[in-house]
Parts: sequence; structure tokens; C-alpha cells
Amino acid sequence: MLRTRHALAITAAALVLAGCTANGDPVPESAASIETQATTPDAPATLPTDAADKVSSAGDSAKLTVTDIRTGQHDGFDRVVYELAGEGIPGWRVGYVDSAIQDGSGNEIPVAGGAVIQVLIDGSAYPFDIGVEPYSGPNPVLGSPGGSVVEVNGSGVFEGVTQSFIGVADPDTPFSVSSLTDPTRLVIDVAN
Repeated sequence: MLRTRHALAITAAALVLAGCTANGDPVPESAASIETQATTPDAPATLPTDAADKVSSAGDSAKLTVTDIRTGQHDGFDRVVYELAGEGIPGWRVGYVDSAIQDGSGNEIPVAGGAVIQVLIDGSAYPFDIGVEPYSGPNPVLGSPGGSVVEVNGSGVFEGVTQSFIGVADPDTPFSVSSLTDPTRLVIDVAN
């Protein structure tokens, strides 16, 4: 029995490394940036069930910078991941807003979708203050076609807070927020 489990684990690892799915089909190139599937330890314990604001305090010594933004589609939810580098544990204030207004300038940011979730990451630092290369990828980051997450726009820092916006297809879609380690990540799961 143990030998069979080891063989299955080795086979699965070989398929992943070879870029194939379990049935031998090639993994689509767009899957390279998609987070792990819902059966992994990084999957939420339960699917998001409410659209209420979510808040958590940052660690006392947090100095973090967004280095990557990814989206992925899973069974029952879409995932947005902000990968962070630096020190400490991020805090957050995440909730629906009427429009995407940039902190500092007051400018409205265009965000595609039927509703906007504002993501404020507390414990942020300017990249040049902590020697971290900030996110420089596409903006906006597009969600999977047909999913709840339409796009993610922005990751600017203002007065110790990173601000970003998630365009979602429908208003009041339930979402959840959590953080993961190794590497440090802020994760927003939006029901679909």
C-alpha cells in the first residue's frame, strides 16, 4: 500500500514537471501563472459566503512590497494573489467600493466589471526603502474568461498602504481574504 502511494506521488510529480495533466494532455501555457488547484493545502477551507468587509491588522514590524500579482480560476472560486517581499505579516482592509479612487491623487481608476473590491494592504513599504524589486508586470492583470474576477488594477503604495482594485463581474459576490507564507502572500478568493 505504501509502495503504491509513493508510485502515485512520483507519477503525479513527473506529470507536473513534464507539463502534462493527469490524462496526458499538455497543460495550457496560461496555467503557468495560475495558483494551485482547490485540492491543495492553499485552497480555502470553505468557499466564500459573504460580501462583508474583511479587516486584519499588520504585524508590528511589517515592511512589505508587492512583487507579483496573479489570478486563477478554481472550482467554486476565483483567486487573486498578491505576492509580497520584505519583512513581517501583512494586514488588510478589503471591501466593495462604489468606484476606484486612487489614494493621494483622488483620481478615478478605470476598473472593468460590474463591481469593484478595494484591497488595502497594511504594513507596506516603498520598494526603495527595503531594497525589493516591486511588481512591474501587466496592469491590469486579467482574470480568467467567464470567471468572477474580471481584472486586478494597480498596486501603488501611499503612506504605508498598498492600494489595488479587483473588478468583479457581479456586485456583492462573496469573497474571503487570508495570508499565506513561504513566500508571503495576500489571497483574495471570490466565489464563482
